[in-house]
Amino acid sequence: MKNDSGKASEIRAGVAGSLLQRGLRTRLAAVGAGLLVSGIWASSFVIIKLGLAHTGPLTLAGLRYFTAFLLLLPLMALGSGLRRNPAPGQWLRLILMGLLAYPLSNGALFWGLQYVPATTGAFLHSLLPLPTLFLAVVWLREVPSRLQIMGLVVAMAGSGLFFSRGLSGGSPLAVIVISLGVLAFAIFAVLSREAARAGKISTLPLTAVPLGVGGSLLLLIALPLEGAAPPPAAGWAAILWLAVVNTALAYLLYNWCLRTLMALESNVLLSLSPLATALMASLLLGERITALQVIGLAVTILGVLLVQWKRV
Repeated sequence: MKNDSGKASEIRAGVAGSLLQRGLRTRLAAVGAGLLVSGIWASSFVIIKLGLAHTGPLTLAGLRYFTAFLLLLPLMALGSGLRRNPAPGQWLRLILMGLLAYPLSNGALFWGLQYVPATTGAFLHSLLPLPTLFLAVVWLREVPSRLQIMGLVVAMAGSGLFFSRGLSGGSPLAVIVISLGVLAFAIFAVLSREAARAGKISTLPLTAVPLGVGGSLLLLIALPLEGAAPPPAAGWAAILWLAVVNTALAYLLYNWCLRTLMALESNVLLSLSPLATALMASLLLGERITALQVIGLAVTILGVLLVQWKRV
């Protein structure tokens, strides 16, 4: 009997260890994917600035998101079929997500980047974890640990240090508009996390349907306001890159991360975007980066690491 009991204990311990390792691998993969998304979206600020030289902001945003939707539509159709994917009862959520993420959040960003430097737009989006934390606690009941809260404070302090010299060259109205867009994206992130955590909507329709809703609405708004003239070849190059890499691929990875990571954990990774944005803007747009900003980015990285330090 004792031998049998000992073997049973060993089996249970082995199963628990295997599950722990599997959970750790899944978490590390989600964090890695989140870091990749952060890097990809950091380039968005620079590419958008380049694309705005050839077309209007709403047209650029609408073409980007609707093109990404068209790229994902065949994949969704080949999955479980358009009639069953997503499930009934989830369409209203997906429509709301599409309105929040694209016409409101990213539409505000595209418009605002006409009047503020790319690094300013990146900084404002680095504040995304703050409204996300509040909404996740109230809405999702996802309460972070003390270490995670400390990490968030450190990350936000790093972002503040990054821009301690002020938002030079930026329009106050544009800063307000982009900030409201950040709030809209925080609500979108919480809705996405809730759907991904429940497993009621698979990653592909969770990504594609909001893109179709938001992209088509942006185009309907852009056509009468900005005209129907097609952008030149350089403008299309920016649109296609944004659609394929920065939208279709990045949002698929982002929604996949939300199946494992808390809303705060996934969105605090985006605080690293100013690092890559500042480097890209310095090289491509002539926007200078100072030693103080480098220190601020280093502090931000430390804070992000503390938020991710969580036992499986």
